Amino acid sequence: MMKSVSYKLIEFFIAFVIVPASFALNFDWKIKVGIGLVGFIYIVFVLLRIEKKAFKINPNLNWKQFWKTTLFKFIGIAVLTFLYVLFFDRSNLFSVVVNKPKLWIIILFIYTFLSVYPQELIYRTFFFERYQKLFSSSNLFIFINAIVFSLGHIFFKNTLVIILTFIGGLLFALTYNQSKSTLLVSIEHVIYGCWLFTVGMGDMLGFPS
Repeated sequence: MMKSVSYKLIEFFIAFVIVPASFALNFDWKIKVGIGLVGFIYIVFVLLRIEKKAFKINPNLNWKQFWKTTLFKFIGIAVLTFLYVLFFDRSNLFSVVVNKPKLWIIILFIYTFLSVYPQELIYRTFFFERYQKLFSSSNLFIFINAIVFSLGHIFFKNTLVIILTFIGGLLFALTYNQSKSTLLVSIEHVIYGCWLFTVGMGDMLGFPS
């Protein structure tokens, strides 16, 4: 039953539309955390027991191509976000790393291990394993992945966050679609996300400055 198309569509709607949208509503954060934990446990269970996905590193990853491509994309992202903060929010430009280096390190650590990997497990590994075969168009599937990834950040109630996470969703989906590696897409996610905190855009992502 859990592999049927109808089940997957209902699952998709609940997990990637209803739950993220509900987090934008004002109710007890403890309930939200509880829903998030139950959802994450469900996703891990489905990956391991239903989809038979093994959590292991692919020994044949093309690291050279990955770093070359990621560096190219990172340079573009770094330049654009630096200019944005410089012209629109100059007081926050590198403010955390300069004024509160310990806080900066703590933020990067928490973000890397408690935010990025779970997000990629949900939005790339699980999403691709469960739903990719339901779409005949790879481009449409990647676009929808970026949409739901953006929707997953709607609780920030910030238009710029929605735009940035949509763009990020496209980049991460393309990387995962090519590599099928949670590790690679997590590394890429960490690099871009940590840069945003470093350059001075942490406030809009819910991190202190």
